[in-house]
Amino acid sequence: MTAAFMDLVDVTIVNIAIPSIQRDAGASVSQIQWITAGYALAFATGLITGGRLGDIHGRRRLFLLGVGGFTVASALCGFAANPEMLVASRILQGGMAAMMVPQVLSIVHATFPAHERGKVFGLFGAIVGLGAVSGPLLGALLTEWNLFGLEWRPIFLINLPVGIVAFLLGRRFITESKAPKALKLDLVGVALVALGLLMLLYPLTRGRELGWPLWGYVSMAGSLVVFAALVAYERRKGARDGSPLVELSLFRVKSFAAGIAVQTVFGISLGFFFLVWTLYMQFGLGWSPLRAGLTGVPFSISVSVAAGMSVQKLVPRFGRKVLQAGALVMAAGVLIYMAESERYGLGITSWQMALPLVVMGAGMGLIVAPLTDAVLSGVPREHAGSASGLINTVQQMGNALGLGLVSVVFFGEIPDRLTRAQVGPAFVHAFQHALGWVAAVLGVIFLLMFALPKRPAQHLEGGGDGADERLLVEAEPELVH
Repeated sequence: MTAAFMDLVDVTIVNIAIPSIQRDAGASVSQIQWITAGYALAFATGLITGGRLGDIHGRRRLFLLGVGGFTVASALCGFAANPEMLVASRILQGGMAAMMVPQVLSIVHATFPAHERGKVFGLFGAIVGLGAVSGPLLGALLTEWNLFGLEWRPIFLINLPVGIVAFLLGRRFITESKAPKALKLDLVGVALVALGLLMLLYPLTRGRELGWPLWGYVSMAGSLVVFAALVAYERRKGARDGSPLVELSLFRVKSFAAGIAVQTVFGISLGFFFLVWTLYMQFGLGWSPLRAGLTGVPFSISVSVAAGMSVQKLVPRFGRKVLQAGALVMAAGVLIYMAESERYGLGITSWQMALPLVVMGAGMGLIVAPLTDAVLSGVPREHAGSASGLINTVQQMGNALGLGLVSVVFFGEIPDRLTRAQVGPAFVHAFQHALGWVAAVLGVIFLLMFALPKRPAQHLEGGGDGADERLLVEAEPELVH
């Protein structure tokens, strides 16, 4: 959980400090983009491979290697002598995170019995909520305090004590686990996954800054061809020696296939909302980073409380309905936020945002913890790393697609040339327009959730409806007793 929190914070903490980095390090606009995009691209392209390496060589070993490497890369970022070194260190940091993060869910899946796993995923959901809002808040505080005159550097150096503690506790308490039968790393699969994700995510990450060039659309279309080639190759590889990078039999488990679809669309809504929300508060309302960060505290608390309740108390009793209620509650919070923004305009206060943020946070908490549980509940243990890597990868893809939507939906509503007086009203209008899209995406998520099993596998009573069990029999007959 410490490692998961460290990664979540690191994804968001940098955005707040970008003006300070640009001023102090003399970074160009292109280098600033790569400080954020380099991490995201290295992280997303390495996740599936990192998960599979854990299955093959041991999840504890890869986890410790990832945590250690992430901590070293954080130190290199903090002590970077120039922008080029900072960009290279951020790419290394993303690659190390790709080794570390998939092991978190797969270690939980392989270590805890089914009836205890829900509690752990409840804690994981709470950590996700805290990480989402703590990053900007920590970034604002550390940059504003200017500790020891280090300007932006403490946003990276704070990872050093956290990473060392995570490494020492991991060595002491995590037991080793790996796939029971010997697997080999599928190098062709690694190359195809990396190529396909780069072709999709790079244009999405850089598209707006580059003016959406034609080659970006060609690259994104070409990524679909690469992914089709990956599926065909992985099917042959699985039939030949049983060691594909992506275990396609997982998609025959209904809970996994449906959960992956929900996770992708949910990632779109989160990536889209959090960036638009930050732009609205800092550019539209003119708030300081610290005020914007503090405004998100009610949201964070609400996510954490709802996540703990959903898995431990509500899902065992109501099953899938809890996740669907979460989508509707979150959509209701978005609509309340839209109404509050229209009512108060530029004069809105943090307190007036508290109600919609608490409602939205409660909805997100009802989704985020049980969704992970539902996706992994029917996954065989030997494929836990591969499944975990896929979950994290599709969420990153969703986030990137959400960021791409920001350029179209949010900035598409803002005229090119604005006077200083027009900036605030234009950003507020664009934010209200964007919230309508967020509510619509949450409606799609609600409908997609009908494909999830009525109850996660560990909560099925007696005979249940047998559908998930039959699919699991087809996918992994040797697991059935």
